[in-house]
Amino acid sequence: MSTSAVHPLSSLSPGLKATLQERVEHRLRDIVGANITTQYGTSAVSLSHFHQAVAGKDVKEDPSVVIDFRRVVPVTNYESYSPFVAKFFNHPRNQSDLENLLAPGFPSFIGISSSTTGNKSKLFAKYSRGCFNTPSSLARFLHSTDAKKAAFIYCFAYRDLLEIMGEDGKVMKKIPVCIGTCGGVREAENWSVETDSSRMGTIMPGHVSPWAAGFITHHRSFLLIHALFALSEPTLERFVMTFLTFFVDLIHHIHEDWDVLITSVRDGTIPHIEHIDHVRAYLQVNFRASPQRAEELQNIGPPLTCPAWAQRVWPNLKTLVCICSGTFATVIPKARSVLGPNVLIQNVGYGCTECIMGRMLNTGDTETFVIETGDVIEFLDASETLVHDKILQAWDLQPGKCYQPVATTQDGLWRYLIDDIIQVTGFDPRNGSPVFKFYGRKNLAIRFPYAAITEAHLVDVIRAINTEDIVKVQEFTAVVDRRELPQTVGFFLEIVGDIGPSANLARQKAFDALVATNDEHQCAFDTGRLRLPTIRIVKPGTFAEYRLWRSESMKAGIGQIKVPVVMSNQDQQEWIVKKVVTEL
Repeated sequence: MSTSAVHPLSSLSPGLKATLQERVEHRLRDIVGANITTQYGTSAVSLSHFHQAVAGKDVKEDPSVVIDFRRVVPVTNYESYSPFVAKFFNHPRNQSDLENLLAPGFPSFIGISSSTTGNKSKLFAKYSRGCFNTPSSLARFLHSTDAKKAAFIYCFAYRDLLEIMGEDGKVMKKIPVCIGTCGGVREAENWSVETDSSRMGTIMPGHVSPWAAGFITHHRSFLLIHALFALSEPTLERFVMTFLTFFVDLIHHIHEDWDVLITSVRDGTIPHIEHIDHVRAYLQVNFRASPQRAEELQNIGPPLTCPAWAQRVWPNLKTLVCICSGTFATVIPKARSVLGPNVLIQNVGYGCTECIMGRMLNTGDTETFVIETGDVIEFLDASETLVHDKILQAWDLQPGKCYQPVATTQDGLWRYLIDDIIQVTGFDPRNGSPVFKFYGRKNLAIRFPYAAITEAHLVDVIRAINTEDIVKVQEFTAVVDRRELPQTVGFFLEIVGDIGPSANLARQKAFDALVATNDEHQCAFDTGRLRLPTIRIVKPGTFAEYRLWRSESMKAGIGQIKVPVVMSNQDQQEWIVKKVVTEL
């Protein structure tokens, strides 16, 4: 049964404001009460004034503690946090040194931040009350019993396994170091590393692939094995994965290796794919020959040979669950052409390694979210300087304005500035929570002397040239093009089909769209500080190849690598230049 759409309010009623304020402040007191006695809570320099302010107070009950926190606790960055996380990587790892370090007890896992920009990944200790502690959170979408059959395409492998030694000299706790989705899914499903071996030869309830498939760490091999088991299951109802680009890569590999996959379905033998020897036996014991299914697939043909291909292969397919907002939305048309019109593309939610911040406001709207979290989210006006007394609360926000989230999580007593920029569009009429859209990444903008170009601006440019008569854009990235002066924005596009008859207009249209975001670009052009944007077309499959290249070169987790909206690293730029087939 469909539910009625929720329409955001433009302002909060006194009742909703009071309810929202009470909920947020109660949560903050709980976090303070739990974490103020931890090693970080008692020794962090950033909390010294706070300790003086709350001395003698009941931090869980006294409402003035909230006022004290906002008044004296500064905005913190990763540098103030990293020395404590680094203790998990010291030797020996003694219980007394690591217990109650950032939050009570021990973390469930150490989360590795996204490798988007190529900088060294940040590490975050994630405790058991952290990522999946709200009833409508990411856990609800991931839970395997929601669908009878789901292609659950997540990596369960970890980068490292930290063994904590108890007072008796024996290992008393094992903590995986892994990407956030891996650790979060493990926690949501209660899949501890200690019991991994008992699941290796098992297909978990509701899944189509064996548990062991999640331990393939080579990108192409990982996708091919998941594709094989998905193709073998005609009653598949749902795909669940990290990013929408993952689905596009999956389809690309199915198309490339169609004959190999069909042969395997027919004879029931796991194909000879590299990088799967450590799990091959577990995969094979769960794979059965299905000549009839192979014949069905052969008659349908590979992807890209007909519209709505997925609906023909999986007639019961209803949903694709993944991150598909912001720049990931550029591949929605490609995914839609494969899925057909009747499969719902559903966003997982909104969050980052640091914390989960929100969920979709309405099913099917992949761009609009509402704050829902077990943590406390404050907001800094994106146009303001970074001063803690300028931080705003959820009930102070103005629809239409852009803000940078500030998180105080159950994983540590801090006010951590998230690098995202969100645009508030209103308030949820049910509970007053802010409704918002993703606007861009704070640290991924192209900065010229006269103006900054955000992710949202770059997406606007792509939308302007993404037409039948110019080019149909599948994926893109951007650079500062300094091949000649003056510098400009350079785009690398992977397109669907041929270049259109009006491609000669692309650079001007891109420039017009850029000017529409900020008229300073026109002034810069008129004064010789900017030229028309450049547009280079790369060969098909380039961005899938990029993800494979980065995952192998960085030894990153499956699903962790994203194509950056802006390529700032020289090695990335040199790599993609080699893939150019033409320039508009």
